[in-house]
Order: sequence, then structure tokens, then C-alpha cells
Amino acid sequence: MALSPQFLDELRARTLLSGLIGKTVKIQRAGREFKACCPFHNEKTPSFYINDEKGFYHCFGCSAHGDAIRWMTDHRGLPFMDAVKELAQSAGLDVPAPDPQAQARADRASGLHGVMEAAQAWFVEQLHGIEGAEARAYLKKRGISDKTARTFGFGFAPDSRGKLKDALREFGTDQLIEAGLLIDPDAGETDGANSRKREPYDRFRGRLMLPIRDQRGRTIAFGGRILGAGEPKYLNSPDTPLFDKGRTLYNIDLAAPAVRKARRVVVVEGYMDVIALAQAGIEEAVAPLGTALTEMQIERLWRMTETPILCFDGDNAGQKASVRAIERALPHLQPGRSLRFLTLPGGQDPDDLIRAGGRQAIEALLEQPEPLSERIWRHELEAEPLDTPEARAGLRQRLNAHAKAIGDADVRDQYFNEFRERFATHFGQGRRDQPTYRSDFRQDFRARRPGGRWQPPERPVSGTARAISGGDIDIRMARAIFAGLLRHPGLLVDHAEMISGLRISDPALDGLRRLLLDACFSVRDLDLDRLHTILADAGLDALARELEKTNGLAFSFTRSNADKETARRDLAMAIEVLAMRPELDAALAAATARLETEPDEKNFDEQRRLREAREEADRRLAALAQGDDEIV
Repeated sequence: MALSPQFLDELRARTLLSGLIGKTVKIQRAGREFKACCPFHNEKTPSFYINDEKGFYHCFGCSAHGDAIRWMTDHRGLPFMDAVKELAQSAGLDVPAPDPQAQARADRASGLHGVMEAAQAWFVEQLHGIEGAEARAYLKKRGISDKTARTFGFGFAPDSRGKLKDALREFGTDQLIEAGLLIDPDAGETDGANSRKREPYDRFRGRLMLPIRDQRGRTIAFGGRILGAGEPKYLNSPDTPLFDKGRTLYNIDLAAPAVRKARRVVVVEGYMDVIALAQAGIEEAVAPLGTALTEMQIERLWRMTETPILCFDGDNAGQKASVRAIERALPHLQPGRSLRFLTLPGGQDPDDLIRAGGRQAIEALLEQPEPLSERIWRHELEAEPLDTPEARAGLRQRLNAHAKAIGDADVRDQYFNEFRERFATHFGQGRRDQPTYRSDFRQDFRARRPGGRWQPPERPVSGTARAISGGDIDIRMARAIFAGLLRHPGLLVDHAEMISGLRISDPALDGLRRLLLDACFSVRDLDLDRLHTILADAGLDALARELEKTNGLAFSFTRSNADKETARRDLAMAIEVLAMRPELDAALAAATARLETEPDEKNFDEQRRLREAREEADRRLAALAQGDDEIV
């Protein structure tokens, strides 16, 4: 269903964002805004700001950003249309009616929710009845506690062709068939010459039952595990108006809040893997439903976290599943959006690993997942012997094919470079002497030991980078930043990546930047006395004294009488805002270009979001420069 931009704008305008967020997050007023500890990442000092005037929130710690609708989808975990409907109800707006066919489908789906809830209650009742003894024994054998059984809604379907049908006869046979609970053997056709139709019968018989729920916790389908001999071992509901197997992830309702707390999502192969992890305390696990991950499921995972961890068994089936997931993910990779992998040892599954070593055994593996680029490289390297030039040429061709499949140009360039360097290093055709730009090189900075010499990373040369013009920061702003760093050198290490990326045209300031970054990694516990000595030795003490007199802008960190903690906080914020402006400009330019060729709602919203983020960055920087005490 398409919603007009006018309707969405009206919905946002009628929603008080601070009131919406304040329902679940403790917020406090900060001048014209509100602030809070960010609900999307763990922090002790508030860096999450809410602006009711412009109708968006932004976190300067993790870059979470959005409006009321984004809050409902990202924090509450609701699908887009459910988020819109809930906000519209609160705002007193009527959601535009869909076309008649879509409305009919929605009405049918609404009626089926009652059918599925009744079926779930009946299955649970059977589990605790006389016929559920075998199923209860199986749960006990698997070590599944009563609490876990209740949490996941375990039930039992008796080995009968008509007990469920009789128990739910109030809903009518047609609804039970449409919900996937009954099988119609004739699908409406007559049986031979006597025109006698065969009776529908229960789909699930003699199986341990698990409800499959949507993100709002409503039962939309079932999965059944057979207890005795027979095939298939696991049986899922068919696709229905409620259930689309390719779009649904098992345990999405319980995992979504756990993902926000753990800041990771773990994808395993099946129901029992999810349940074993949850019982061990790892609640952020989901699973596809009997098929390889689809593009829709991967997209849903990316809405939960930027780098899901795919945890597959070490057998051939598990490895094939990981390769299929890679092939489907590559065209949709974006900066910061990727996959990570965990291969369990010895063909074990998560349940085996937990039984043998407890939660610690799998946590140790989850702490060091394999990056996507490494998984591709290792898979292709082990695919066949590489003892001939032709075989090595085949490896290069396969690696290039993977890189070419990536849709985003910048990410594609990085993969080409990565595979080229790995190939050259592995086969002795070159050395990896030159530093390459990586989005996580801040960690490389922090890993440096005192005594090492700092070298600035090479800047990426890409179409978006070249498209940014006029990116050098104002000379007064640059002088103020370095005046602040001379007063507070302790911020150098934590913000080295951002400082190194600032676009500074003044050669003297650029030389000072290099010296400061070199000093912060070369000298342990760099303080003001040591810094002044280093500056004097380099002949930059005169420049330092000149910068200390900077008074054109009223930054707290350029004033000697300012509160130290306030000055450090404002300096860190100013550096972050200046560092992210080129990225925002590039993203905004790309979004504008997409909007010109594809003028749809998604691209429109993306362009507006980026423009608002850019305006907010400039406003915040200007307020800091004017000494505005409302920006805290």
C-alpha cells in the first residue's frame, strides 16, 4: 500500500516526538530539545537528542537517527504499516484506504488471527493432557525447562485426522483451511463420478507444536516436530494471508528487544537451536523457516543490526547455506552493512555446544565472528587445488565475480582492493605495505603501543568522495579546534580517526595535526607539560601560543575559565560534527541523484532525513561556536 508524502508529513506533524519516546525512555529537557541516554547503545552520558520542532532524534554516539515512524520501526520493532497505523490512531488520523482487493486481504487476515490464537491455546492444552505424555517426555529429554516451554509456547497435536477440526468447528472449515490448519485433499474438486467430496483433515498430527509469531507476538503459523518415525521431521504451515515463509524469521518477537540490548543478532538454522541459545541466556537468536535465508529476511536482519552473525553447522549443508546467504546479500551491501559468520566445530549444532561447554563455549565463538570478506576468501581458497596457473586464474575470476555482484560502488571498490591484496600476498606477488582506508581504523589507532610512529591513513578515492567540493573547514573553526586540543590533549587518542579526516587547507595547522597525533601514540599519558616540550622541540610553540589566544568564536574549549568537563564534551562534539559533515554531504548528493531517477517515497524520505541531519549538524556547531548553553 502506497502512502502519500503529504499524509506521512501530517502524521509526523501531529506526533509529539518527545512524548512518544518518553513513554519508554527517561528524557530530560535540554534547552529547546530533550536529551537521554541512547536506547540503541549502552552509554552513561546522554548523547541522544530529541528535537520536537523538526520532529527527529539523533544520537551523537551511535548515529541513530529518525522520526516518529523510524522510532516505531527501529525501537519498537514494528513493520512500517503497523507503525503508521498505531501512530495514526494516536493522532486521530484515518489511514488512507487501500484498494478493494488489498482491503479484502487485510480483512481476511484479521479474521484469521483469532483462528490461530484458538489453535495455539488448544495445542498447549493437549500438551498438558493425557495424550501429551510423550511430548512432555521429549521436552524433558532435551533439557527444555517448563519456563522455556511456556515462553516459546510449546504445544502438542494428537495423532488424529479430526480432533483439531472438531475443537475449532466454530470457525468453520473454510477458515481453518485458509489458516493452514486443515488440508483439503481435493482443493474444491469432486471425487469421481459420484461427485462426493473428500473431507478436509488436520495438517499437524502426532507432532510437538511451536507457534511462529510475528513481530507483534501474534501467532501466524506453526512448526511441528514429529515425535516418532516419519517424514518430514519438521513440518511448517503453508503460506497463508498471515504467513509468508520467505519474509518471516522464527522468534522475531522475542529476539527484537534482546537485539537492542545485546547489539547483535544471531541467525541459526532451526527452532531448537534458537530455543537452546535462549535457555542458555542468549536471547537474540532467530532462524529461517526450513529454507535458506532470503533477501527479504536478510533485509529484515539489517533493520535490527548492521552486521548480523550467521551461525551455521559445520557440515556440508551448513556451509552451503552460508554461501547462498552470501550470494543473496552481496548486491545489497552498503557502507556499515554486512554479515559476519560463525562456523561451529566438528559438525556440532548450538545445542551440542551448549551441552558440552555451557554458554561460555558459544560466547567465546560469538566474540570473534568471521567477517564477510574473510568467509568469501576462505571459501574460494578451499574450493579446489590451486597448484596450477589456470586454477589460480580461476580463483581470481571467482573473487572478482563476488566483488562485481556488490551494488554499492564504494563497497565494491573496497572488495576489489581487499581481494587483490590478499591474492598478491598469498601467492607472493606483492606486499601489503601501503595502508588502506578502513571504516574501523579507529580501533587500529587505539591498538598502537607507545613508541610507534603514526602515519595518516590514505583517503579513499571514490566517486562520492570526488563529488564533495568545498569540504575544507573554515580556518577560524580549525584554529579553535586545535586550540581546544592543546588545552585538552586527552581527547586526541579517542578522536584520532575523526581528527585525521578533517579537511584542513592551512599547512601550519596540518603540520600541527600530524605532530599532535604522532605525540598521542608515541608518549604514554601525554599531559600539557610533555606536550609543550614536544611543541617547542618541533618549533611549533609560537603557533601554539597564538592559538591559545583564539577568541573569534565563543567555544567553551577555547576559554580558560570554562568548566573542564563541559569544554571536553563540547570539543568532542564539535570534532564529531565536523568529521561527519562530508559523509552527510556525500550521502545527501547520492540520495538527491536517486530521487531524480526514482522519485518514490523511500528516496524522498531518505533525502529529507539526510537534509535534516545536515541542517542539525550545522545548527549544533553554530550553537557551540556561539557558546549556546542550551546545547549540552
